[in-house]
Amino acid sequence: MKNATIREFLYEAPGPKTRKRVFWLTAAAMLLLMGLLLMVVHRFYVTGQLSGRYWAFFGKATTWRFLGQGLLVTVEAAVTGALISFALGFLLMRGRLQKNLLLRWISTGVIEFTRGVPTLLFIYFFFLVVPQTGWKLSAFWKITLPCAISACGVVAEALRGGVNAVPRGQTEAALCLGYRETKLFYRIVFPQAIRFVIPSLIAELVIVLKDTTFASIVSCADLMQNAKVLISNYDALLSIYLVVAVIYILINFLLNRLSDRLAKRTSQPGAAERRAA
Repeated sequence: MKNATIREFLYEAPGPKTRKRVFWLTAAAMLLLMGLLLMVVHRFYVTGQLSGRYWAFFGKATTWRFLGQGLLVTVEAAVTGALISFALGFLLMRGRLQKNLLLRWISTGVIEFTRGVPTLLFIYFFFLVVPQTGWKLSAFWKITLPCAISACGVVAEALRGGVNAVPRGQTEAALCLGYRETKLFYRIVFPQAIRFVIPSLIAELVIVLKDTTFASIVSCADLMQNAKVLISNYDALLSIYLVVAVIYILINFLLNRLSDRLAKRTSQPGAAERRAA
């Protein structure tokens, strides 16, 4: 159990009967999905969507360069939005954990507001309302800021859950040793909380990445916007959207693998001691 991750603590390992049931259900689901996939491919073949003219332009370097430029903007917007949401989420988490009742209520209200309002409404606000105030934003920030604000409430709650997961005995022992609350939080509590919520934070990064697909609303030249340009040039909706979907799936898969590896690495015995050394 020393090498167990937090996921293994949260979810009980299935028994032999459950594993057998899961295996057969998974096999049945895979067969069903394969059958549906074959039906879809056959339908595309009958309607001529698999014709070479819809796929030949993928052999051009300019096509991939254009998609790569959009992908770079998408990744940049997602990473920037994730960093901003982490900073805002950290401040909201700290506010919600304060003893000051007014500050705690304000932080809680902002958290619930950002969690309850759809990302698309934030985007329309920055796209339609903010420019009327005289604040001119580039298309990049019109998509990045709304995505960050929409995610900061979830990040705040994830961080708060990590802080609450740290054993209270450590806090009490540190206070007995003369630690001030601020030093206690940053030196003992928060480093452990981050280890607990790494999977949740990366999962939120995936959500921010998906939210950036709304960038076409503000005419930001991200992956989806460039895909739409290619569709208008080559009249190949299916092939282009299919390739773009595969790109998003690969990115999300890599992020999930990164989440698993970080969760296992930070849960290894002696990891904290190695970092301190």
